[in-house]
Amino acid sequence: MNKKAKGFFGEFKEFIARGNVLDMAVGVIIATAFGKITTSLVNDVFMPFIGWIIGEIDLTQLNITLTEAVVNEAGEVTTPAVVIGIGTFISTIIDFILVAFIIFLVVKFFNKAKEKAEARKKAEEAAAEPEAAPEPSEEVKLLTEIRDLLKK
Repeated sequence: MNKKAKGFFGEFKEFIARGNVLDMAVGVIIATAFGKITTSLVNDVFMPFIGWIIGEIDLTQLNITLTEAVVNEAGEVTTPAVVIGIGTFISTIIDFILVAFIIFLVVKFFNKAKEKAEARKKAEEAAAEPEAAPEPSEEVKLLTEIRDLLKK
């Protein structure tokens, strides 16, 4: 059994050490951090602004109550209310649209930067290539031919 356990852990170590697994892990970590940034931007910058524009309405409070909560004599809720959270749903849709738009802008920025870098690299490569020797004129060709005939 010890041999199997060693083999299992050895396989696991080999799996983790693969480049694509490490790349994926780095991508997930960066995506999580980027998600926190975009969520903060939406929740802390855009949503208060949108709330201010629509008259300081808290969208999460826009609900449709189907049944009220039942409270006993001690003030404890015995049956919770049945509520359709339309406001929360609308807020989540706005959040999604804003996050998608921000990600679109970031990807667009990086694509433009990548295109500029590739264009600059191509220009540098073109400048680094030596120029081809110019085609000899007709006179030089004729003189070369005469020289070759005289050598014979």
